[in-house]
Amino acid sequence: MGRGQAKSDYENVRNARILENQARLTSLGLRKTITELRSIASSAKPPKTHVRDYRKKVYELTSLRRSNRLKEITATATATATVSKNASFRRSERLRGKSGSLTGGESEERRPANAPLVDVRKSELQLSSESAAQRCNSKGRGSVYHPVFGIHCHLCRQKKLCGEEDCKRCGNLDMDQPCIGKTDCSVCHSSRGVLCRGCLKVRYGEELEEVRENRKWMCPHCIEEKGVNPYWICNSSICLNKRNMAPTGVAIYRCQGMGYKSVAHLLMDELKLADKMPSL
Repeated sequence: MGRGQAKSDYENVRNARILENQARLTSLGLRKTITELRSIASSAKPPKTHVRDYRKKVYELTSLRRSNRLKEITATATATATVSKNASFRRSERLRGKSGSLTGGESEERRPANAPLVDVRKSELQLSSESAAQRCNSKGRGSVYHPVFGIHCHLCRQKKLCGEEDCKRCGNLDMDQPCIGKTDCSVCHSSRGVLCRGCLKVRYGEELEEVRENRKWMCPHCIEEKGVNPYWICNSSICLNKRNMAPTGVAIYRCQGMGYKSVAHLLMDELKLADKMPSL
């Protein structure tokens, strides 16, 4: 009760002082002045500033400012690209007339993967004497790199001319002849079935001569897709990465030490063992 009584006394004293101050301001004429000042201040509002509407400028409708040097470079590049495109089109038309239409009916056979149609010039149809002498030094994966007539292996991905002595495509640069140093799948005729002699032996334990004689030879992709052997898979680094499997690298020595014929035979047993193990 004492605390509540003290509070009430304080409020009474405070109200009495407020009334006393208001009476003093009125006697001095300041109360009216304060009221007028407040009314003037409230009526004198700042004028609204004009807000400019934002409009995004579309630069596509206006021409870009460029220096004369850039204009000349652009014009030259466009003219060069047009000439190159027309020349390439004429060469492709010449090649089509020489080896048949590429977009014919279904009756026309598809070109094998080891005999692709290439766009060449006369200067590219000649093999230097040094390259011709070195071409047959290695039959495994070839010794001479050629950017046009070289056919890359799906496994080692080396675009080289084969080392076979009687290959007309790599020896004479005849693009209408198949490369006998590279395989060709009888089903897909795609680049996935192109293997060189070395990779075919090391990775799958097959001989190139046997593959050439077998007209129904299929690449590992087609063997798996056809269901002939679901565990006979392509063991290239690209295809193993797509399966979320670690690439084997140079695994032939480990395979031979374990008694396997090739890397594919080792992976085949590992996949069979993985299927027999119970899933956790």
